[in-house]
Amino acid sequence: MVKEQGRKVIAQNKKARHDYHILDTFEAGLVLTGTEVKSLREGRASLVDGFGDIDGGEIWLHNVYIPEYSQGTWTNHTARRKRKMLLHRSEIDKLIGKTRETGHTLVPLVLYFKDGRAKVELALAKGKKDYDKRQTLREQQDRREADRAISAARRKQRA
Repeated sequence: MVKEQGRKVIAQNKKARHDYHILDTFEAGLVLTGTEVKSLREGRASLVDGFGDIDGGEIWLHNVYIPEYSQGTWTNHTARRKRKMLLHRSEIDKLIGKTRETGHTLVPLVLYFKDGRAKVELALAKGKKDYDKRQTLREQQDRREADRAISAARRKQRA
C-alpha cells in the first residue's frame, strides 16, 4: 500500500476569518474512530459551528460535523461528538493561559490530512465587532479596486 504524501484539505471554516481576529495558529492531531476517518476520506465534514474547549488540561473539539459513514454498521460514530485534540504540553499550557483572557476563543480553521493523518489547524482568536467586519470588507474592496486599476493600466501600456 502506498503511503499518502502532502496535504489534502477536507473542510475549511472561511467564516472564521470574517468573524474573528486570528492571533495565533496551531496544528493539532485528532483522536478519531475508524468510521470517522473513512467518512473524512470521502471528503465530508463541516467546521462551521466548531470550537475548541479546555477540560482537565486537555483540548477538545466540539460541534464539528463529521457525518456517519454510509457503509458503517453498529460501529458508526455520532456525527457531532466531542473529539480530543493532540498538542504538545507547552502549546496546551500557552492556550490555557490565553483563553483565560476575556474574549479569546479557540476556532478550527482547516481540517485536512497530512501524510495520511487527520489534522486540524486551530486558531487562537478574538471576536470582531460589527464595525471591524465592515472595515475589513472595505479594505478588501479597496485592494481589489487598486489591483484592477493597475492591471488596466498595464493593458493600456501593452496596447
